[in-house]
Amino acid sequence: MPRRRLRTLRYLWAAPVSLLGLCLALPACLPRGHMRWHDGVLEVSGSAAASILGRLPGVGPVAAITLGHVVIGRTPQALDAVRPHERVHVSQTERWGPLFLLAYPLASLWVWRRGGHPYRDNPFEIAARRSAGF
Repeated sequence: MPRRRLRTLRYLWAAPVSLLGLCLALPACLPRGHMRWHDGVLEVSGSAAASILGRLPGVGPVAAITLGHVVIGRTPQALDAVRPHERVHVSQTERWGPLFLLAYPLASLWVWRRGGHPYRDNPFEIAARRSAGF
C-alpha cells in the first residue's frame, strides 16, 4: 500500500478521537493560547489548558494530554518537553482508532482493580514512557 494512502487511513481511523481533541482544544487555548502544527499533529496550549491539566482528578498535574492527532499542553515549553511521549499516544490512537477511548480507561480500571495506580501503571502509559525514554 502506498505510504500516502496508509497515512490517510491512519488519520481517518483516529478521526473520531481527533475530533474530540479539537472540541476540547479550542476552548483550552483561550485566552491568548498557542496553536501549532508539528509533524502532522496539532499542538495547543493556553491558560485554560494549564488550569485543567494542573489538577486532573485521580492523576494530578500533567504536562499534556493527547486525543488523536491533537495534543493539549500546559505551555509550549511543556509540549516541547513531552513531545516524544505524546507521539507514542498519537501512534496508539492510530492503531486503536475510536476504540482507544474505551481501551485506555478500561486498562486503567483493570490496573486499579489489581492494586496498581490507574495512570502510572496503565499499559498505554508504560509503553509511552518506555518508547520516549522517560
